[in-house]
Amino acid sequence: MKKVKETQPKKKTAYSISLDKEQLKKLKQWCKEHNWPSFEIEHADFAFKGETVKVVGYKSGKVVIQGKGTEHFVAFVLEGEITGVPQLGYEVVHHPEWFELHAGLDESGKGDFFGPLVSCCVIADKEMVEKWLEAGIKDSKRIGSDAQIFKFEEVIKQTPGVEFKVMYAGMRKYNELHGRFGANTNKLLAWFHAKALEEALKRRIVPWAMLDQFTKEPLVQSYFKNNPIEIRMETKAERDPVVAAASILARAEYLRQMQKLSQLYGEELPKGASDPKVKELGKKIIEQMGEDALEDFAKTHFKTASEIVEQLKAAKRKAK
Repeated sequence: MKKVKETQPKKKTAYSISLDKEQLKKLKQWCKEHNWPSFEIEHADFAFKGETVKVVGYKSGKVVIQGKGTEHFVAFVLEGEITGVPQLGYEVVHHPEWFELHAGLDESGKGDFFGPLVSCCVIADKEMVEKWLEAGIKDSKRIGSDAQIFKFEEVIKQTPGVEFKVMYAGMRKYNELHGRFGANTNKLLAWFHAKALEEALKRRIVPWAMLDQFTKEPLVQSYFKNNPIEIRMETKAERDPVVAAASILARAEYLRQMQKLSQLYGEELPKGASDPKVKELGKKIIEQMGEDALEDFAKTHFKTASEIVEQLKAAKRKAK
């Protein structure tokens, strides 16, 4: 009889965690006491290099550990001597609900002037969550590159049995809908979330859903009064791997739509709303294509839009 070769789970070579000031200080001191050489990293409070790992601590409290000795360092140093709380590999103990069959909802683009507001619902079970944790799936806001977002998107979409639904509207339609919902972005987002969840539930029924809390009002829940599904809300819900997966799919679609809009205009559209480049490009669109054209590229209810229009009018008055 042929012996089946047992496969071992792939070891983690990267890990991140948030520490308080005292824990951060303690970790820094530990590295110094063990004579680990330090090195410079931009925006870091400290950075040390051991034999098998690099440890970087940021002033925000975030700590990043990388290298083949990551799991050993986390278990015996970080958790053993600094935090005193075992986390790595204990997700099922600390968060058993993550491994239950449920839906996760999140969005992308809400704070960006250019590009759509994208909602996503993902339905997953224990087996899927275990694979995603092993692959390093995490909240899209913690992923530094667009390329990595698209890689994780592929991992999620190719997971056997996963169900998901992405919802968004083209920019002109979005601006119209925003007006219909009383110029209330949260109400419009709740409608997108409800639609995404409703469509996903047609493919697989789940007992509950986790929603990243964007308002204290039960806006999404109001759409499911006659449905037995429980919709939970909490801040930082993206710690749940299913919500994190939804955040990645939503972000990937937002990035794709931004690429299309950039191609349509002929210049890359900047993300965010406060960067001076956002206003500069908004002005260019109006100057070249007319004020109405901004509807095709941006969320015109943003204060940024009225500021752009007012600055252009002021410039014209000054030129006279």
